[in-house]
Amino acid sequence: MATSQEVQERLRALGYYNGKIDGDLGPASRTAIVEALKGVAAVAQPAPLPDYSAVSDSIKTLLSKQPKASRLINEIIVHCTATPEGRAVSVDTIRGWHKAQGWKDIGYHYVVLLDGTVQAGRPEAEIGSHVAGHNTGTLGVVYVGGVAADGKTPKDTRTPAQKAALLAIVNGLIAKYPAVKKVTGHNQYAAKACPSFDVRKDALGQLI
Repeated sequence: MATSQEVQERLRALGYYNGKIDGDLGPASRTAIVEALKGVAAVAQPAPLPDYSAVSDSIKTLLSKQPKASRLINEIIVHCTATPEGRAVSVDTIRGWHKAQGWKDIGYHYVVLLDGTVQAGRPEAEIGSHVAGHNTGTLGVVYVGGVAADGKTPKDTRTPAQKAALLAIVNGLIAKYPAVKKVTGHNQYAAKACPSFDVRKDALGQLI
């Protein structure tokens, strides 16, 4: 257990105490302890979820136009396009990439553009092609970006609009498919950086 003097020294090092280091935990020391505890409590509080209410209506409209999948959907998997920060990429461009690889369509079910616009990709009713071995019971959502301007360094490049839109589309899908039990990232199933952040530590991972 730390001595009173050591407590004062630690409080001073943290910037909470400016009094004498004399081992006397008087009013000044007690005030410093209270302020330090407040700081710890603030750090311990989870970050508030970004506000995605502004885009919820458009997401609901988009989802309502998509026929519901008849297969069991129990997971939403998040991806990035692995394109440089700030570079615009369309659904048609991604579809072209995937078809060039011999796929029948774009592999993702939804694409979140730089400005937060969400566009439909492969129909929900069809099994996607986004995570090997984990396509049947999942839906894939991708955001444009995920790589720094150098074109190779993984980076969480999501704009505020993209973060809000990702929350909105994933939350909407959870409401549409009550069997969904988790939201994950591609990097949880493959040795890849995609989606260039840890979904488990992100607001997306707090939706369920």
